[in-house]
Amino acid sequence: MLQATNVSLRFGDKKLFEDVNIKFNAGNCYGLIGANGAGKSTFLKVLSGEIEPQTGHVSLGKDERLAVLKQDHFAFEEYEVLETVIMGHAQLYKVMKEKDAIYMKADFTEEDGMRAAELEGEFAEMNGWEAESDAAILLKGLGIGEDLHTKKMAELTGSEKVKVLLAQALFGNPDILLLDEPTNHLDIQAIQWLEEFLINFENTVIVVSHDRHFLNKVCTHIADVDYGKIELFVGNYDFWYESSQLALQMAKDQNKKKEEKMKELQNFIARFSANASKSKQATSRKKMLENITLDDIKPSSRRYPYVAFTPGREIGNDLLRVEGISKTIDGVKVLDNVSFILNPNDKVAFVGRNELAKSVLFDILMGEMEPDEGTFTWGVTTSQSYFPKDNSKFFEGSDLTLVEWLRQFSPEDQTETFLRGFLGRMLFSGEEALKKASVLSGGEKVRCMLSKMMLSNSNVLVLDEPTNHLDLESITSVNNGLMHFKGSILFTSHDHQFINSIANRLIEITPSKVIDKEMTYDEYVADTKLQKEIAGLYN
Repeated sequence: MLQATNVSLRFGDKKLFEDVNIKFNAGNCYGLIGANGAGKSTFLKVLSGEIEPQTGHVSLGKDERLAVLKQDHFAFEEYEVLETVIMGHAQLYKVMKEKDAIYMKADFTEEDGMRAAELEGEFAEMNGWEAESDAAILLKGLGIGEDLHTKKMAELTGSEKVKVLLAQALFGNPDILLLDEPTNHLDIQAIQWLEEFLINFENTVIVVSHDRHFLNKVCTHIADVDYGKIELFVGNYDFWYESSQLALQMAKDQNKKKEEKMKELQNFIARFSANASKSKQATSRKKMLENITLDDIKPSSRRYPYVAFTPGREIGNDLLRVEGISKTIDGVKVLDNVSFILNPNDKVAFVGRNELAKSVLFDILMGEMEPDEGTFTWGVTTSQSYFPKDNSKFFEGSDLTLVEWLRQFSPEDQTETFLRGFLGRMLFSGEEALKKASVLSGGEKVRCMLSKMMLSNSNVLVLDEPTNHLDLESITSVNNGLMHFKGSILFTSHDHQFINSIANRLIEITPSKVIDKEMTYDEYVADTKLQKEIAGLYN
């Protein structure tokens, strides 16, 4: 059990939390959500003791151990991988090192023997003899093979280090587990393994994530950071989102009889309960949902941008033909004889491990880069709009206000009223529309780039990681906007739900061939035979 009592925290003039009272119970997984800047990661640091609140306190149950996913990927460079994982249980690691140091002494005394015996007892109580095998199991589950277990952390790649630090946090069955964006940089298999681990984890988990699919799979509760308070809701992220929208609808329609509202709520809960999987966690969540009353459902103060792409004309018979495209960058062959044909109304997710290959391909298709070999042909009735992964050239050094910035991309000489209204729909209201483009945050730049694309009325959208830097509300809005788009889409994303709900086709560019499948993303990742074949193509 972890409890925050009357916790308040300010940074300068900014109030992050005020008199927060919340209890996190064993057996539950809490998804900590909130708009960008609401203080989610900061609250995790308060819970872990890394940051002291100005008022109030955080308390753990007696003899309970708390583990945190470390964010510094270079903190353990001189340690071996297996040792780094075991360091996740600080007391066990301390006992192990002291015990080993005593046994290494040349002049072993009777006093040393007595101390060693005490340490052996502590070591056994903490399952120390299974420490190495337990650590190895965690590493294997996350895709870190035995050949890496005795290597120094400095020898690992960035994504491998992320997995080791995640294993470190999970090691030793901590009573409280705090995870900040645990799925970042993980591959499909590692995310699936982590989901199963957390579903079966019997202690307390508090997780911050922008991955809605992950939150839906593992969370029994949502802890919503809003207006300096944190409120608990039963259910996963989708249930929180749908129930907050339902509450908003009910609040707008005060004339509805309470009985009608109750019936609507019961139907809503029944639909979500029926979708629960067979896992132990989902079954307990279903029971909790069935006990919800009308008063438990409250509208959220969240603001969702309005995202809607309208094609100026329909695509004809031809969309895109790519033939034999190859490209070498800095001596490395990034694309090797890539060929495929896209059909009108295709919504294609480019997936897989090679991030550079996907970005380079998109740059070539949008005329930002020349291929070394091969050709591509867009259909004559197509018009393309591009969202590059790196948008810095659109903003750096710009003295334009957002209204002036957006006017550059407006197809007609639109009035300031029109542009301000358009920016307002993307949450730049009032004085915010007069901000300088050069001082925007990452999320604000993304919303501006999406505004630019919406104004283009293109019938083909090419988007490279459009959900990066966005909060969950904006991700949901972009997701819905692309689902309803009547044209074609080529896109990349690490967001499982985003891909699954938009794409009708998946293309993966491996080092030796192009995998091209017309199926959902759920079907793609669940196809073990296909995933095994793909894994072999990378080795």
